[in-house]
Amino acid sequence: MLRHALHRLLLAVPVLFGVLLIGFLLMQVVPTDPATVRAGPQASAELIAEIRRDLGLDRPLAVQFGLYLWRLVQGDFGVSIINNVPVVQELGATIGPTLELMFASLVWSIPLGIFLGTLGAYYRGTLIDRGVMAISVAGVSIPVFFLGLILIWYVGFKWQWLPFTGRGGPIWTLDGLRSLALPALTLGGVFVGPVSRMTRTAVLDVLSLDHVRTARAKGLSERLVVMRHALRNAMVPVVTLIGLQIGFLLGGAVVTETVFTWPGVGRLAVGAITSSDLPMAQGTIIVLSLGFILVNLIVDVLYAALDPRMRAA
Repeated sequence: MLRHALHRLLLAVPVLFGVLLIGFLLMQVVPTDPATVRAGPQASAELIAEIRRDLGLDRPLAVQFGLYLWRLVQGDFGVSIINNVPVVQELGATIGPTLELMFASLVWSIPLGIFLGTLGAYYRGTLIDRGVMAISVAGVSIPVFFLGLILIWYVGFKWQWLPFTGRGGPIWTLDGLRSLALPALTLGGVFVGPVSRMTRTAVLDVLSLDHVRTARAKGLSERLVVMRHALRNAMVPVVTLIGLQIGFLLGGAVVTETVFTWPGVGRLAVGAITSSDLPMAQGTIIVLSLGFILVNLIVDVLYAALDPRMRAA
């Protein structure tokens, strides 16, 4: 298991390097000059040129990228062009809220999706199964921003049950939970559909295998056959989908944090890109990319835990 995890971790290194290179090049094609942003609209050409030299923007792109990697190795993410605050400090203040939002959205959506998918497979062809499929299709089709706006309008504004702007406090406080509820429902709501649909398909496939028929021949109840013999073997494709969807969920977190003005990394990334804050935008890209790589690493380890054949791969 440890060897498998280390092998996957080594494979993630070139992926991270590619992400850093692409993110760096994308920031270079932004039409706004970071030196002009820092100097202000009324600055002279001499002052802008001096700031460009201080930021190293007058050097070749290869040199800039090499210096950028060297600073990252030393733990230096740079300083924000807009507010002159270290990028690490800003990221440290926003990672916590983003992790809270991700955890709160996954802690209810994954079990609910697996439960609905298993329920649909168990009652295949009935009204329950059709209801599960309807929920799955709706979850796949509804955009995250649309669901967020619906919840804001009805639950937050019209009925005034829950707050819908900002973060009320830490997750272990009542105000924190109340302010987290609507963003977590929005982000997790689009996650239930794909998980339930994949779980239903995987469980139905496993129910037709030989070991399941053998368990039925031994006289085990249908419920026990589904829960003990079918669901675990069906979890490998479900875990695959969950890993991929969590990666897309990071993109959904950017939209959700913007809609609910949640002070997380996603909202920080949007603000940094729109204001041409180059160091801050690059820092947020690194954090989001590391999150995606970490999720895929966890999924690979879960593969080995669920299917021993993967350990030799």
